[in-house]
Amino acid sequence: MRSGPPPDERSLIERSCKGDVHAYDVLVRRYERIMFQLAVRLTGNSDDAADIAQEAFIRGWNHIKAFRREAMFSTWMHRIVVNVFLDNRKKNRNKKHISLEQSIDASQEATTMDIPDTAAGPEALALESEQQVELHNALMDLPEAQRTLMVLFHIQEKTYEELVEITGLPLGTVKSRLNRARLAMRDRLGKRNAE
Repeated sequence: MRSGPPPDERSLIERSCKGDVHAYDVLVRRYERIMFQLAVRLTGNSDDAADIAQEAFIRGWNHIKAFRREAMFSTWMHRIVVNVFLDNRKKNRNKKHISLEQSIDASQEATTMDIPDTAAGPEALALESEQQVELHNALMDLPEAQRTLMVLFHIQEKTYEELVEITGLPLGTVKSRLNRARLAMRDRLGKRNAE
């Protein structure tokens, strides 16, 4: 396990704890790309990912005084991003969804709602390989807890020890859940290839 943040980062954290917004901004700029990439992998959507990353950094600022200085700032932020993602998923489960086929009444005439198409265009789809699309779909089909571990371990390349710190789970639980996630991915990919 690592022995805490590097000296320059320690200084930025100390200054942030004392209310130095500029120091915290340096930390944000240092880790914003990594946290955004994590959020994209968790959500599968860059717009939602941007919101999650932004909210995570706001939460980080609001709770910087509670940060344990011997820990890595990046590990702490990973945990916050995961928590924001899970909190948003809980909120969104209770929201009503509008049908794309639903009509609205505008001055005695029924018109169809205009919903912008946010799907990638043909050029972008052509650039992605079929294998990447299949992997992404299989990953997004996993339950949130399994998807989170897969993203952190295989994409973000976090160690088991970092996963323990980020998730707050015991090492044995992390390993068994990660193994179940791998098996679930293998099953999903096997079913897709059989179709």
